[in-house]
Amino acid sequence: MRWLTACCIVVAIAGSANRSRAADPRYPDWPCSQAKVPEISVAAVWAGPPLADAVNNWKNDPKVSALVPRLAARRTSLDEAQKEITEFLAASPPDKNERGKLLFAGLFDTLNAQRSSVMNGLERVTRKQREAAEKIRSDTMTLQGLQDAPTKDQAKIDELGNQLVWETRIFEDRRQVIKFVCEVPTAIDQRLFALARDIQQEIE
Repeated sequence: MRWLTACCIVVAIAGSANRSRAADPRYPDWPCSQAKVPEISVAAVWAGPPLADAVNNWKNDPKVSALVPRLAARRTSLDEAQKEITEFLAASPPDKNERGKLLFAGLFDTLNAQRSSVMNGLERVTRKQREAAEKIRSDTMTLQGLQDAPTKDQAKIDELGNQLVWETRIFEDRRQVIKFVCEVPTAIDQRLFALARDIQQEIE
């Protein structure tokens, strides 16, 4: 009976989560409480000079293309990133403006791609969770039938019960991961805003 109790709790959680998170019909698979913003526009984060060809040319500058991944990586603190931006742009005063635009273009491309990857992953996991919840419901009903049968097959009951324990554990683990990963797009947004501001301040 403990199997049924645990599984019913998980199924109830899954059902209520699906109902609450389907408020925006445009994004039925979006699992986060934060509103989904599919893309960030350049204008939303960049108030510096027009980027012009920098959007397409940043990868052609070896120093810029080498620096961008380090600045984009969350393991690089914002203080450290700010210091690297200052040192990089100070190294070539005549090209400071152009290199600043290239650097921002690279960060925008890179962080936007990371953001899209995370968001797509969250929606894939949500679809898996929906499938998992349906499987748990089905297996729970089957287990209930086995337990209510006039002649009980204890081996099958035990086997399906253990399977349900494993399924519910995976479901709960995924639910916790989703909760954590839902914070990542916001963290990426904040990083992009901060780095864009640093670059703009250096080239003003």
